[in-house]
Amino acid sequence: MRGNRVQVIEREGLAALVRVLADQGYTVLGPTVRDHAIVYDHLEAETDLPRGWTAVQEGGRYTLQRRKDGAVFGYAVGPHSWKAWLYPPDVKLWSAKRNGKSFAATPEPPPAERYALIGVRPCELHAIRIQDRVFLGGAYVDPTYQALRGGAFVVAVNCGEPGGSCFCASMGTGPFVDQGDEGAGYDLALTEIVDGEVSRFTVDAGSERGAAVLERLPRRPAIAADEQAVAAVRRDATGRMGRALDTTGIRELLSQTLEHPRWEAVAQRCLACGNCTMVCPTCFCTRVEDTSSLTGETAERRRRWDSCFTTDFSYVHGGSIRRSGASRYRQWLTHKLGTWFDQFGSSGCVGCGRCITWCPVGIDLTEEVAALRKPPARASGVRGKQRASSSGGTP
Repeated sequence: MRGNRVQVIEREGLAALVRVLADQGYTVLGPTVRDHAIVYDHLEAETDLPRGWTAVQEGGRYTLQRRKDGAVFGYAVGPHSWKAWLYPPDVKLWSAKRNGKSFAATPEPPPAERYALIGVRPCELHAIRIQDRVFLGGAYVDPTYQALRGGAFVVAVNCGEPGGSCFCASMGTGPFVDQGDEGAGYDLALTEIVDGEVSRFTVDAGSERGAAVLERLPRRPAIAADEQAVAAVRRDATGRMGRALDTTGIRELLSQTLEHPRWEAVAQRCLACGNCTMVCPTCFCTRVEDTSSLTGETAERRRRWDSCFTTDFSYVHGGSIRRSGASRYRQWLTHKLGTWFDQFGSSGCVGCGRCITWCPVGIDLTEEVAALRKPPARASGVRGKQRASSSGGTP
């Protein structure tokens, strides 16, 4: 499989990819323009992809804009992550019916959907691999995630257009996939080469089923000019990364600065809205809700996404453990960048920048970590200028 030479497809090959995956029974998902943003949704055809669109992102800002060329994947990540499809926000766990004086409970069967994910960025691919460790790597396996992940066909797309809030290069998660790594987790990996209104894509098969799909597409072998163009895309994307995070000794830094005044400073701006956790591709906090019918004849239990920014999330008998905004922000950041290593062997952050873009007040975790590296007297100030909330262009 890995010995196969990298292939090149044109627009008709991309259109054929969508058709072939649909013909194989996959529900094809990918980026499309909707609600003034580039979001993930069902794709009926290649024409649903956001050709000619991009998004400008900064702290608390997202603006959809027209590009000057016809790039299909000429944008960074949007508000959605693939977590919404592989680890759904609302899952029924079981239902029960009264049976005389007792109840008969019926577990919900695993989902049968098979998704083809088109446009998975390298940072998102790393996020999926992190959730693989969380939900599949321990003693207890999540059956919903296991079923959806096992049935997923992953088409990764190397990033040629990092956003203003991206910092994947400093996290070692992008802007290109780990090509040649058998555990990379993709079936096909594309790199877009844009020439005005026309694009071509180099394609690398990362699995046997990926190679089988590639065989059904109109294609040609890559030549030296294609390989040189891909190298240029990679250099350019790495050089235009919007932000960087210094991860040197970060676990120790966070464990040694738990009483740093910067936590109180950031809490003065934080709305505790939970946006950062909702858009994050790796956060997995949930709550369980039980409901019953008015007659008491039926009941069900559901699992729904939750956030460590809510006071109820840390509630135990007598009250919430983390009552202050400072303690909740500290819990999120120290877990994401520090104690995640102790649980799962890696950072919980992939540098996608969503938490920065979709924070209503533009809180930037790269800036917060940099502040924690400074002496307390120099790091505790709050910036006077508040960033604007997100705004959208008109497609």
